[in-house]
Amino acid sequence: MTFEPGELDLSKADLAETLRTLRKRAGRTQVRLAQRVNMSQTKISNIEGGKITPSLVDVELILRALDAPSSLAARVASLARTANTEWQDVWSQRRTGLEKKQNELAGFERSSTVFRYFLLSMVTGLLATPEYVRASLAHIPGDHSKAIAKKLERQAVLHDTAKRFTFILTEQAARWPYLQGSAMAIQLDHLISVSRLPNVRLGVIPLSGHMPLAPLNTFTVYDTRVATVETSTGAMIFRDHRDISAYLNDFAVYEGYASFGEEARDLLSYWSTQYRS
Repeated sequence: MTFEPGELDLSKADLAETLRTLRKRAGRTQVRLAQRVNMSQTKISNIEGGKITPSLVDVELILRALDAPSSLAARVASLARTANTEWQDVWSQRRTGLEKKQNELAGFERSSTVFRYFLLSMVTGLLATPEYVRASLAHIPGDHSKAIAKKLERQAVLHDTAKRFTFILTEQAARWPYLQGSAMAIQLDHLISVSRLPNVRLGVIPLSGHMPLAPLNTFTVYDTRVATVETSTGAMIFRDHRDISAYLNDFAVYEGYASFGEEARDLLSYWSTQYRS
């Protein structure tokens, strides 16, 4: 499925209106429908009013309870999937302030327990040295001191032993010369240090051997409820279980190609030495 960013908010309103119309045509009250799908009447009201976005599972339960024809059910399910997707373009983020995005990410980190990061082309903020963080924002005009401070502040979550992190970096992500040689060596050494935290698994996929698939995007999965996928012009946020399952499956495949533990640290140490020389 392809998503047009401008249509995402419209799909939420369409979904709410469609579900409300279907219920009325079926001659059901909100109370009766709520009983049949084991939800509260308040939740049904909020779904129909567009105050909350139902999951695909919620929508499927409602459609079955209303005996919706299969052709219509497919259309509504498609609306539900689109409604559970959010597009955040980089220009809007810059207008509202980059620290707002950092606060949103901190919110995901507070409310999640298991984190999976697939890093295709560069190091993520949780693993970055201060110099790397500054360099990652240097191409954007303006004063980003608050965003930089927030990025570095967020790194404290790595020391919360109630949370579990798995980072998979391609060799390109680890070695891309984002900084000058000695600074890149320090960044690689920092990855080694983070990999020793008891609640962190840090893996590297070296550019050697055979890998019969090619990743297209950096992505993160928070527990099994949200997946964020980065592009050059923004980020997609998926909440539909089928999208999340697809990224979990991809992550498991890449995990099988990654080196972890001492093997990963040996690679990082070797690359660090190359930068120093």
